Amino acid sequence: MSLQRWLERDSFYSKSLQLKKTKGIWHAICVFFAHSGDSWFWLIALVLIWFFGNPEWHVRASFLIIELVFLAILVLIIKFSIKRPRPEGDWGNIYRAADPHSFPSGHAARAAALAVMAISVGPTWFAIVLCLWAPLVGIARVMLGVHYLSDVIIGWLIGISVAILAIILLPVMQNLLPFMF
Repeated sequence: MSLQRWLERDSFYSKSLQLKKTKGIWHAICVFFAHSGDSWFWLIALVLIWFFGNPEWHVRASFLIIELVFLAILVLIIKFSIKRPRPEGDWGNIYRAADPHSFPSGHAARAAALAVMAISVGPTWFAIVLCLWAPLVGIARVMLGVHYLSDVIIGWLIGISVAILAIILLPVMQNLLPFMF
């Protein structure tokens, strides 16, 4: 299958998942999940946890902050290399203005990475919540029309890969950055 044909199918399936109405409970739920994956929200929350949490959470927050910053840089490099425009739509003007490129979805990558990292750093309740939350972030982004389905799927794969790499490198990071851990 040619790339053009694949992109056409991706666009067709993505459009079929988009919400038809811009008001109502489903729209509100999608907006909540779409925004819940914003990087600024997670970085502020993790910095607050690092400052006000107990020493056990200092390690977890530091680990997650380092991983999220690395992931954001990687996603931006890919986005600005590929430069795939976002789908046409009215919702998400802040995303469309700040980042006109859709591939891959940084929100989906971040959500998947956080879920995998939560499995590693615990506690169990945190991992369960993030594993349930992560797919909803990506699906909401497609339903609101700011990403194609392939953007989200590749974002999830990148997030999972980076999280696994970070988990493997955690012992090295703990030795190199003892002041943070």
